[in-house]
Amino acid sequence: MDYRERLYQLLDYIDSNLDEELTVDNLSRIACLSKHHFHRQFSSLFGITAFAYIKQARMKRASYQLAFKKNMRIIDIAIANNYESSEAFSRAFSQSIGLSPSQFRESPDWSCWDKNEEKLKGIRTQRIKPVEGCRLVEVVEFSEVRVAAITHVGALYLIGNTIKLLNDWCDENSIAIEGERIFNIVYDDPAITEPDKYTCDICVSIKSSVKKNEYGIVEKSIPAGRCAVIRHVGSDDNINQAINYLYSQWLEGNEEELRDCPIFFERISVFPNVPEAEVITDIYLPLM
Repeated sequence: MDYRERLYQLLDYIDSNLDEELTVDNLSRIACLSKHHFHRQFSSLFGITAFAYIKQARMKRASYQLAFKKNMRIIDIAIANNYESSEAFSRAFSQSIGLSPSQFRESPDWSCWDKNEEKLKGIRTQRIKPVEGCRLVEVVEFSEVRVAAITHVGALYLIGNTIKLLNDWCDENSIAIEGERIFNIVYDDPAITEPDKYTCDICVSIKSSVKKNEYGIVEKSIPAGRCAVIRHVGSDDNINQAINYLYSQWLEGNEEELRDCPIFFERISVFPNVPEAEVITDIYLPLM
């Protein structure tokens, strides 16, 4: 294994161990690289130092925890991200995001994250993971699912605001979102759609009807039918590789026709409940 692949595997390790003490000795040992050359090799490949990457990854996780894990105290978030005190965490967060942790929790401003997220995404998408063939794709009979849905229209980096509205509605209606199925219905390809026009639905399965509300939540159903499904493990930064594989190689190699229904994702596990490297998403392509 060459040093590049070892460094990419190190990124997965970092993302899965943000609450650990990540020292040069430990990181170079895990990557099987000399600690005397580790920083230069990391920086030359990714254009950012290892510790800058770690800081940005921790700030991203902390942002999601502040916005979506209301039961976590700020001191608990600080410790989970390897800060010794809430004061140290608050200083670092404010310097990185431009808001204090309490301000961000009260009113998340995801535009602060746009440039920071682009850095992390650019690093991760340099790595091309090959899809290992048709054995990864199953054809299944999907059963209809009733969902509460909210439509997100706009740049993807702002989707956290829409997710928060769904979470707030669930809290108000005593729906434990972590105990339900979570879906995205994807109407546009972000690679070719203008950011302000990108549209998708964020959905949670429901057992009772959705009443008229101020959040913009409506009742929909994801229809039953045959689907090709492929599992993607990791952040959404590389999810298009799996989607493109379904639409090109798999579809071309199988005598199947597409149904007039948008592609949709089921979020089996989500960030920040699990590290980004361990996020699981099932991608469904509706078939005739």
